[in-house]
Amino acid sequence: MTRRGISRSKVRYAVVGLGHIAQVAVLPAFRNSANSELFALVSGNSDKLEKVGKKYALEHLYSYEDYSRALSNVDAVYLALPNHLHREYAVRAAAAGVHVLCEKPMAVTSEECQAMIEAARQNHVKLMIAYRLHLEAGNLEAIRLARSGKLGELRVFASEFSQQVAEGNVRVTEPIAHGGGPVYDMGVYCINASRYLFRSEPTEVFAVIANNGDKRFERVEEMTSVVMRFPGERLATFTCSFGAADIARYSLIGTKGVLRSDPAYEYAMAIKQQITRDDKTKTRTFPKRDQFAAELVYFSDCILKDKEPEPSGLEGLADVKIVEAIYESARTRRVVRIPELPGPEVPGKKHPTLSQEIHRPAHRKPEVIHAKPPSRDAA
Repeated sequence: MTRRGISRSKVRYAVVGLGHIAQVAVLPAFRNSANSELFALVSGNSDKLEKVGKKYALEHLYSYEDYSRALSNVDAVYLALPNHLHREYAVRAAAAGVHVLCEKPMAVTSEECQAMIEAARQNHVKLMIAYRLHLEAGNLEAIRLARSGKLGELRVFASEFSQQVAEGNVRVTEPIAHGGGPVYDMGVYCINASRYLFRSEPTEVFAVIANNGDKRFERVEEMTSVVMRFPGERLATFTCSFGAADIARYSLIGTKGVLRSDPAYEYAMAIKQQITRDDKTKTRTFPKRDQFAAELVYFSDCILKDKEPEPSGLEGLADVKIVEAIYESARTRRVVRIPELPGPEVPGKKHPTLSQEIHRPAHRKPEVIHAKPPSRDAA
């Protein structure tokens, strides 16, 4: 077992941050997670904390100032905080011997990611980044198909991910230096998908930023388009936007066929795929499920059985290094070499596989207290 041994069959969690994603997805997921117990909440809004705590019949409610007290009562934290706070709260949890499940992006800079990885290593705790699609059946089937050779030699990955983000949402009020903007929020999905579908790491990147002048985009860009070069002369392209209609899709194009997933990245709807080979197209739908419960079940199992999680901190670090290269390219208007990323031979660096699939039934959308959805169209 880890230094913080757990004798009971459930891992006690504190959910840190009570924004929209925490309330609509993370908190309800504990009902579908038999090995995970929602034990405490941490928030900077006392009214929200009291009302959400009452809703879930919780006695252990803490302000951010009382975070240390919360850590003394739990085995793990789920960090659903603004991106620039991930490092501080993860490192403090690790120092207290508490395991960390952190929302993506892992942090704002690669240095912050390294600090989180080192804190977990030094304190013998598990660190997992919440790439929920690494446990989702449709996404894992796409990975299996990519590896099978049925699409031929993989040549192109192309993706679009956009939404109309509401004015005042943290995604546009926090500057890029704090992890605001569409690349940190949505681009990481496209980056991560290209990496696990190509099953390798990009070597260079070129990026262009555009801004339509909307007052929402005074601190962050409206949208960014990216081209990444992969070994084997393969290309991945994506555009992510906070100022366009909702879309979340990708195409994987090989020499013998095409896989299209639309929607590809959502948690609140079914994932749909089209496979075209030899002029024949087959369509498959993977019903909506509780992707966050799957994360909790998987991470708690890693804690209880002392297994290294996939995706680990190394997965989060790789994506953040690429994000840094994207912004450098956009700033300099040049192709930027990406620093060497951890390969599969590095301890703790693994790719998602079909064996990770965990199914938990979808739940009804709960009432949200003092939190608004990021999308203007969903508000």
